[in-house]
Amino acid sequence: MIKGAQALPQKDDTNWQLYRRLFVYVKPLKFFFALSVFGNIVYAGASAGMVQALEYVIEVVESPTDESRLLLPALILALFAMRGIGGFLGGYYIAYVGRNVVHTMRVEIFDSYLKLPTAFFDNSSSGHLISRITYNVEQVTSAISDAVTVTVREGLTVIGLLAVMFFANWKLTLIFLCLGPIIGLVIRYVSKRFRKLSKRIMNSVGDVTHVTQEIVTGYKVVRIFGGEAYEQKRFFTSSQYNLVQSLKMEFTKMISTPIIQLLVACSISILIWLALAPGVRGDMTGATFVVIITAASTMAKPIRQLTQVNEKIQRGVAAARDLFTVLDAPPEEDRGTRPLAEVNGELVFDQVSFKYHGSESAVLKDFSLRIAPGETVALVGRSGSGKSTVANLVPRFYEPVSGEIRLDDVALSEYTLRSLRDQIAIVTQHVTLFNDTIANNIAYGSLDGANREELIDVARKANALEFIEAKDQGFDTEVGDNGISLSGGQRQRLAISRALLKDAPLLILDEATSALDNESEKVIQKELDKLMEGRTTLVIAHRLSTIENADKIVVMDEGSIVEQGTHTQLLALEGEYAKLYNIALEDSH
Repeated sequence: MIKGAQALPQKDDTNWQLYRRLFVYVKPLKFFFALSVFGNIVYAGASAGMVQALEYVIEVVESPTDESRLLLPALILALFAMRGIGGFLGGYYIAYVGRNVVHTMRVEIFDSYLKLPTAFFDNSSSGHLISRITYNVEQVTSAISDAVTVTVREGLTVIGLLAVMFFANWKLTLIFLCLGPIIGLVIRYVSKRFRKLSKRIMNSVGDVTHVTQEIVTGYKVVRIFGGEAYEQKRFFTSSQYNLVQSLKMEFTKMISTPIIQLLVACSISILIWLALAPGVRGDMTGATFVVIITAASTMAKPIRQLTQVNEKIQRGVAAARDLFTVLDAPPEEDRGTRPLAEVNGELVFDQVSFKYHGSESAVLKDFSLRIAPGETVALVGRSGSGKSTVANLVPRFYEPVSGEIRLDDVALSEYTLRSLRDQIAIVTQHVTLFNDTIANNIAYGSLDGANREELIDVARKANALEFIEAKDQGFDTEVGDNGISLSGGQRQRLAISRALLKDAPLLILDEATSALDNESEKVIQKELDKLMEGRTTLVIAHRLSTIENADKIVVMDEGSIVEQGTHTQLLALEGEYAKLYNIALEDSH
């Protein structure tokens, strides 16, 4: 996998530093890139040669010979052939390089997403994350492919035409070049504006993607609660902002081009005025005069294209800064060196405190708890008491601010992340299913390769086999986007099947039945009871009726433990748990 320089891009990095880093991705494709550059050189040489050939054309027309009647058509044919071949080599192979860069950068960004810490996703909207890998990468590639093609081809064409002019009359050429610094100042101003507008456009594309994604995933809520007008307004605002910024970009691009062309026209007008002066023209022939004026006039088109490509370069630079920020972001920290192969199952929280990034208040405060091997411990409490945070600390989605969590008397931080997570299975309220077959959703990730007998066994234990076999294609049935074709209970059973197949010694159930109705909950609870057998289990409970048989119930409030004991013991205390239980009991009647 290709990686650019590892220094995190700073706001004061120059455009050239960012652009140079982009070309790291071109190195493995340098042969094709060189072939493209060669093609553009041939194209530019042929274009300049056509102008230079005008002098010979005029001389042949004035004094034709048998030899020139053959040479002139052959010359024209050769020049057009060179231009055609050069155009093909330059265009196709830079496109080949560009599309490969798109692929490589997308893979790297995707790989970064897989390795970045949980906090990164907490602070980023999904729409902006997706637009990076779709829209932003395309802008970067355009800066490499299209910009290089135009810069090399048209840039060399301008140089070739200037050379033709210089050898024809160097004095007139120097006069023509006097307006160069003014054109440079115009391009510099336009470049700054392009960069600023490009950044706004990228952000607006992220907003449009984000709003659209929310509508696609939450269309039922939108329709039930009459949110169509609100969402239309939200999308219209995001799209309109994108429209305004895009039009500003187009206005800048379109106004800069005629200004630069006008400056070139001024140069040509001055050139003609001076060339017609006897003192300047000297013994210059009419053919030479035509070559100079033609070269100067022909230069207007490549200069226009060079100024327009500046917009693509600035878009690419702005996108590159954003992409490199992601690529250079530190991955999920894994300082552990100890592999975890066998687990006894004792889990100890020792004076653990935690607060989320950017938050002033602690979610957990000196939280201490011991879970014996094979014991089922349920965490209960009001929303925001820290229950889910405790569960997220076990697989090290987050790291404690202070204190220590130990598994089998070894700090979790000493284990490698992969080996630790291999020993944990999770079933949550919000089941994640992928747009794949039932079989691949059960045997997901490291479970891939499980045979059909194993899948049938875990599906039977999770009470999922009946509905799976009722499907036309059985285990090979596609479940749709996040299991849209399945009911809540069916999706939950697949999640339990996945956990059973993993057969991990540590189990986390995060409100695994709270999204189900009472009847489905009772059925699923029996399957969860089978899943918990012989495993150290941490249960985040919403419905207290589901954890009455837990070995230990821990009552939390504002990040601390206020009570703990069995269901019977806590009811006898008539404390916080008893209050919560009685409220739940009243709500059920």
